[in-house]
Amino acid sequence: MLDADTKRRIDACRDILVGKVPNPAAQVEQITVALIYKFMNDMDLEAEELGGKARFFSGGFEQYRWAALTAPGVSGRDMIDAYSEALAATGENEVLPLLFRRIFRDASLPYRDPETLRLFLREIDGFTYDHSERLGDAFEYLLSILGSQGDAGQFRTPRHIIDFMVAVMDPQKHETVLDPACGTAGFLISAYKHVLRRNSTAPENGAPPRPGDLLTAAERAALAGNIGGYDISPDMVRLSLVNLYLHRFVDPKVEEYDTLTSDDKWNETADVILANPPFMSPKGGIKPHNRFQVRSTRSEVLFVDYIAEHLAPGGRAAVIVPEGVIFQSQKAYVALRKTLVESRLAAVVSLPAGVFNPYSGVKTSILILDRAAAKACAHVAFFKVENDGFDLGAQRKPQKGSQLSQATAELSAWLRTARAGGGADLQSPLGFSVPRTAIAESGDYNLIGERYREKKAKPSQFEYRALRVFCDLGAGNPAPQGNEYFEGGVLPFIRTSDVGQVHRSVRFTGAADKLTPKAVAERRLRLFPAGTILFPKSGASTFLNHRVMLGKPAYVSSHLACITPRPDFALPEYVYHMLCRVDARDLVPDQAYPSLRLDALGNLEIPLPPLEIQREIVAEVEGYRRVIDGARAVIDNYRPRVPIDPAWETVPLGEVCDVVAGQSPKAKFYNDEGHGLPFYQGKKEFTDRLLGPPTTWTTVVTKRAEPDDILMSVRAPVGPINEATQTICIGRGLAAIKVKRDKKLDRKFLWSVLLQLQPTIKGNPGAVFESINKADIERLSIPLPPLETQKSIAAEFEAEQSLVNGNRDLIARFEKKIAAAIARVWEGEEAA
Repeated sequence: MLDADTKRRIDACRDILVGKVPNPAAQVEQITVALIYKFMNDMDLEAEELGGKARFFSGGFEQYRWAALTAPGVSGRDMIDAYSEALAATGENEVLPLLFRRIFRDASLPYRDPETLRLFLREIDGFTYDHSERLGDAFEYLLSILGSQGDAGQFRTPRHIIDFMVAVMDPQKHETVLDPACGTAGFLISAYKHVLRRNSTAPENGAPPRPGDLLTAAERAALAGNIGGYDISPDMVRLSLVNLYLHRFVDPKVEEYDTLTSDDKWNETADVILANPPFMSPKGGIKPHNRFQVRSTRSEVLFVDYIAEHLAPGGRAAVIVPEGVIFQSQKAYVALRKTLVESRLAAVVSLPAGVFNPYSGVKTSILILDRAAAKACAHVAFFKVENDGFDLGAQRKPQKGSQLSQATAELSAWLRTARAGGGADLQSPLGFSVPRTAIAESGDYNLIGERYREKKAKPSQFEYRALRVFCDLGAGNPAPQGNEYFEGGVLPFIRTSDVGQVHRSVRFTGAADKLTPKAVAERRLRLFPAGTILFPKSGASTFLNHRVMLGKPAYVSSHLACITPRPDFALPEYVYHMLCRVDARDLVPDQAYPSLRLDALGNLEIPLPPLEIQREIVAEVEGYRRVIDGARAVIDNYRPRVPIDPAWETVPLGEVCDVVAGQSPKAKFYNDEGHGLPFYQGKKEFTDRLLGPPTTWTTVVTKRAEPDDILMSVRAPVGPINEATQTICIGRGLAAIKVKRDKKLDRKFLWSVLLQLQPTIKGNPGAVFESINKADIERLSIPLPPLETQKSIAAEFEAEQSLVNGNRDLIARFEKKIAAAIARVWEGEEAA
């Protein structure tokens, strides 16, 4: 595990360089070269202490030793000149092993500021060379800041996905392992660690593990020699060499090689291939050599073809591909899938769409190629991982419920069975198997798993009918473009965002925009009747969560599917409630940006009892809904009222309270592992009652709120308040209000006053976004009656809050009753 001091030094090096070397990739290169330079010097010193001779700085290169470079009397200008000369000379030093000459090839110093170099080398001097796992982890942390090389379609593969793929492939100590687009060698190092773990004695009595202690010296040397890769970028090759060297590869096997346009290594094969090749093709496409089986100019097609062709007999591969490889209908994609299904493909693992956030939202899958399994088994397995242990936001925060361990176990077991000729009966929560003949039937060899999943038996006592049988389905209207179609409008036009805003209600009777009769006439817009159910058919968030029913006729956006039940068959309210139970993700291709087709929606089957029973079900559900609406009205309309006596003293808030304005720590001090204090940025983390989950965590304490402090949102929107229940760090969107102990102010009374003031608190109207500063909060006028009066008002306020919270509990209870009533219809019990 990366230790805190090493991480701090790496961060410090970046902070020193950023003013002169703003590009993160260039920072990594400068730190990498300097570290290896320092480590070469350390190895020379170690050799001399043991009675040997210097290996690196000898034969005329003694002048470039680290001690000579960083000696106290060396001027800044001399240090600049000496270091620049040393970098150039080291790359040409024939005495050095080839590995080190390759690392220093074309290395240079991109700035001429003596103070920057002096500070930088001082931090580098704090690193000490050894072949420990700790140093390898430190370098992997350094590489993690590279993020993405987006122009080349290269995205850093998350470590847990790499380890998952390696675990499924299970490379052995005698097997060759290849990554034909290796980047910084993440797959190769993970494969190496995997083999070491597989050949280690279990530690006893708390002793530290000894990775690979069961391997002989010859086996360990062969293992390092069996693992290698290629990359087209000399910078990536340099980083791979260093990364591998720091993970005990004395002579790393990584070469600069264009896998797609050069055929020099075409006849080489590997037992295990692991890759996340570039997804993006240059303008005009790739111009490959003529030995590929599939003709294409697309990099993702060519790389998969290359990997399939370079598996040794009995070989296997795991390769990440963009979703286009799974379903695109162009000739090259179909030809590739046909080849794979017929002779190489064993399984397809669908990954969540946000795996590569924040660098890319592209949806990906993992193709599992296995020559032995494909030959012996007539089926292909499909697995779907929806939780990889991290949420799908830009920050990829850890979350519980990762399915990767289960997927590893199930897929590995199935591959063993498939190689023995079995595998036809896979049916687990994550995976199922499909005959190869079924995939070939349509001729497009589509690899979207949901296309082949058998429908589950329907447990309801009622007959299931497809929506298209008893409903009219249509899409809404394209939104008219131009102000003349909306200015002075009177006809409702409903957009997807409007649906999202009213998802608590069954009927939608309003609209964000109004159309003019001119818009309807000129654009020939279709009016949808009351009782039409609106079902978003695109958009990653509203698509999955929101649907409503029209309370009056309206014009509707084309991004909404419109379902109008036929009155002889179904009640609109009944169909609406049934559709609220449907997970729309089951109706669409597994893509980053789902899009629902009307024919897929029309084929959706729901239980359809007789109209009389539908009425009973609707009456029960809407009876519960009326209770919920009443309770919600209480919550929405409740405002604390503090009766202000003109005789009471009024004081500025700052006289009786300390106000602490929030401050955000530097981004490098955030973490997602739950270390340090929870960090709250602003209003988005407020709930109706208490603070929700924090934005992230931070190890640097800037501005804190303590238990019982009152928190105020100070940036768009201004005024909402909540309270801290533990010690937290607060960002720029919050302020903490702390009651002074000696000012005779009851905190609960202050809470009720601030709630009453909240609608009147206004931010700075001239700012880019509404905000209020510390001084403005301190100027807020607060009544200050006698302390006993305050406590009496606070007690009454608490009693009111108890009633309001009771309504919240009532809502939760009756929402469960609605869910249970709808579930009975789907799951086979009579409606009450």
